[in-house]
Amino acid sequence: MNKREIFDQVTHMETQIGNLYEQLGDLKSKLTKLVEENHRLTMENEHLRSYLNEENLQNGGQTAVTKERDDLPSEAIDNLARIYKDGFHICHMQFGSPRSEDENCLFCLDLIG
Repeated sequence: MNKREIFDQVTHMETQIGNLYEQLGDLKSKLTKLVEENHRLTMENEHLRSYLNEENLQNGGQTAVTKERDDLPSEAIDNLARIYKDGFHICHMQFGSPRSEDENCLFCLDLIG
């Protein structure tokens, strides 16, 4: 190997490292967005649960949907949660219809909550 080939090889590796660094930065920004969205959804879920619990206490007990959910085995609830996560409604009114990615349905969330 002559000096020119070694220099070209080092230059090529340097370019590859630069590309990898750029990809790492992109992944880091995507991960940051996902973590922020996860935190926002967790907080929203907590607020919805507390709101539903307050409403449930004001109504004097369990609602029909809550009683129905309690009768479902945990495997069925897991399946419904997976279907909802895949982007479909699981509520009685819109069952099976697609949801947009940024749309949350309170009726669906109540079933799996």
